Amino acid sequence: MLSLRGKVAVVTGAARGIGRACAIALARNGADLVLIDICHDLAGVQYPLGSTAQLAHTAELAASHDVVVSCVEADIRDPAAVRAAIDSTVDRFGQVDVVVNNAGIVAPSGKAVHHIEDDEWQLMLDVDLSGAWRLIRAVGAIMVQQRRGSIINVASTAGLVGYRNFAGYVTAKHALIGLTRAAALDLAPFGVRVNALCPGSVRDDPLLEGRMLMEIARSLQVPIADHEATFVAHQPMNVLVEAADVANAAVWLAGDESRHVTGGVLTIDGGYTTQ
Repeated sequence: MLSLRGKVAVVTGAARGIGRACAIALARNGADLVLIDICHDLAGVQYPLGSTAQLAHTAELAASHDVVVSCVEADIRDPAAVRAAIDSTVDRFGQVDVVVNNAGIVAPSGKAVHHIEDDEWQLMLDVDLSGAWRLIRAVGAIMVQQRRGSIINVASTAGLVGYRNFAGYVTAKHALIGLTRAAALDLAPFGVRVNALCPGSVRDDPLLEGRMLMEIARSLQVPIADHEATFVAHQPMNVLVEAADVANAAVWLAGDESRHVTGGVLTIDGGYTTQ
């Protein structure tokens, strides 16, 4: 416990869901935090994104662990906004030790690859792939100068296997794993580590206000009332992954206990991708 005391962690997509779980877990282990979220909806995404109020609630939950928490409303598609967020982090804390690239969207999806429109394809890649790259680019020189740092990219089992009617999402997450491996090699000589987490079907915990699994179900036209049972039926361990499982893995990758782990892809999927 408190293995991250003295470290500063940046978490994107922090308003709810896995981002909130990661923020709370990092704070519980002593890390000061900068929480980033777009805090408004996006045209083309058919469900509401995290809000200002939800981001503030995440900050409140994290701050209860006696750490310093700062919130930034920023769109990771905007290079200037990403750089400003990291610059403000360094101005306030003097360092950046951990980045959790969690921000992502699961829609627009739900259609075969030959029906995807140009703007739908671009939106998915811009958020789920290029957004993470912009954060890596923004912190890269800082971490190289520090000679330390841990970058954790939240990918998905969709980065390891294909899913019908999710070509854009699958492509972005496969590419995110490629980016993880390439960045790990570029930054390894400087003591900076880059790893990816691949969660499977994560339960939408009401306390975290997550809704990703529900939106995947909606894209697949699975009845919302039955969606958890439908996803469990495909899990070898007969249970959904919890956001806390992903957050605990992020804490391990953020800390010195994993100091020789880089370029890794850690699946948290209850055995789904071993089938």
